[in-house]
Amino acid sequence: MSMTKKSDLLIKPVEHIDITSFDARPIVRAMENMSFSSRDLARATRIFEMAVKDPDCAVILTLAGSTSAGGCMDVYRDLVKFGMVDAIVSTGASIVDMDFFEALGFKHYQGDPFADDTQLRDLYIDRIYDTYIDEEQLQACDEATKVIADSLERRPYSSREFIWEMGRWLKENAVKKESLIETCYDHNVPIFVPAFSDCSAGFGLVKHQVENPGNYMSIDSVADFRELTEIKMAAGTSGLLMIGGGVPKNFVQDTVVCAEILGKEVDMHKYAVQITVADVRDGACSSSTLKEASSWGKVDTALEQMVYAEATTVVPLLASSVYHDGGGKDRPRRNFAKLFEK
Repeated sequence: MSMTKKSDLLIKPVEHIDITSFDARPIVRAMENMSFSSRDLARATRIFEMAVKDPDCAVILTLAGSTSAGGCMDVYRDLVKFGMVDAIVSTGASIVDMDFFEALGFKHYQGDPFADDTQLRDLYIDRIYDTYIDEEQLQACDEATKVIADSLERRPYSSREFIWEMGRWLKENAVKKESLIETCYDHNVPIFVPAFSDCSAGFGLVKHQVENPGNYMSIDSVADFRELTEIKMAAGTSGLLMIGGGVPKNFVQDTVVCAEILGKEVDMHKYAVQITVADVRDGACSSSTLKEASSWGKVDTALEQMVYAEATTVVPLLASSVYHDGGGKDRPRRNFAKLFEK
């Protein structure tokens, strides 16, 4: 084992599933006649399809966890590409450590969940369950975010603003085209990362600030909250597709309450689907069940569905089914990014 080289382990790249290459409608429809998580998924798919086909509904995708590294990266990109998502709220890892990382030409690799992690550290390999990342490449990702920060006016930015600049930078510098960031840039779909420093970008921004004392750009998380609330107020009817939970889920749900605090009456999120493996008994469930969220005035309970499943096993089925049933075809794009043009 001590003779293992990094190249011996970083052999087989993770391949991202293509929802356009197969039609999941027959299996999802068959699941409607089953029980347990299968029937939950079928109902969740119907609810998401209703949200996408509702001409008055804006759809917001939230991402938490490592499903992008695990093979769903192109699923989320295609939801934007084919007009089924109007805004995204995510953890920094999904956007920077995974999507931006691969846009730079790097890859995630299939690995072993039972590997010797001490050895992996010696080899500078990071592990996400059974997925490997080359730490040296991840540090190159850190440096790329610093390069972008160094090029910007010194002032506070919302994460949406900074990720927009990442998209602009990728138009000229991407090795892998059609990343999620670049696709969102092309279609005026804003991306919010409320805890932006909690990812590879954070290291780059820290270095940017250290090298530019008293004269640096920064990320304003309050601006994130205000801007996303402005989107909710502009959207009217809204639907949520939530992969995992945590900060992205709670952040987007809180926009209803924030609008109320600002004296604006908005509807609760009309459609809501959450896919999670979190437990409900600790009072969290990645920021509450959807029914519980209704007590806070965030989510309407008429069209909500929790799906307790590991997301990489069910997200491709849901997305493929809705795509092949017409998905975003002829659906008007909301172009929410244009709300913030100066």
